[in-house]
Amino acid sequence: MRLRNIKGSRDIIATSPYVIHDIEEKKGKWNTVFGNDHPIYIEVGMGKGQFIIEQAIQHPEINFIGIEKYSSVLLRAIEKRETLEMDNIFFIRMDAEHITDVFDQDEVSRIYLNFSDPWPKDRHAKRRLPSRQFFDRYNKILKPDGVVEFKTDNKGLFEFALEEVVEAGWDLKAYTFDLHHDENMCKGNIMTEYEEKFSSMGNPIHKLIADRE
Repeated sequence: MRLRNIKGSRDIIATSPYVIHDIEEKKGKWNTVFGNDHPIYIEVGMGKGQFIIEQAIQHPEINFIGIEKYSSVLLRAIEKRETLEMDNIFFIRMDAEHITDVFDQDEVSRIYLNFSDPWPKDRHAKRRLPSRQFFDRYNKILKPDGVVEFKTDNKGLFEFALEEVVEAGWDLKAYTFDLHHDENMCKGNIMTEYEEKFSSMGNPIHKLIADRE
């Protein structure tokens, strides 16, 4: 998908109070950013931020960090954030590949992956966010009882993820190929922009929850 570059987006991001810039200096110290010891949930590849912002609104007792590498979509999340009064969410502009440089061992309680880039070519498999290479990274920053939640409408990517969870030595806590018709897994579901779009087209949404217990 080609993302339209928005002129001046990087300048706005650079001066936004909702974006953390000296991120490697925050490793192991994210509780000081929020000023409390609440659990930290992150979304890797948050897009325009609809999902994680709504999570932050519904759960003031949890700290949220949205990660996005594209300035044009991060800008849209900042615009949403500017209209709200809350103190439990910040954004980071970065490539997820460097996530272990930013978060310390046992610093994160939950990781959300929503409608991630499928990287369809086999040679790019290790770049997929639900790959075993990324699960190794998640393992290094998640608390022992931490979980990863992954949603997509891409069946091929989802089947790949189901295999990668096992290959990475993780456990499949739950999964479904049709989230919106799964009464248990759909409880409290917050839809992303893509989820709204694809489900309105009749595409089933797939979801898995993985942990290491």
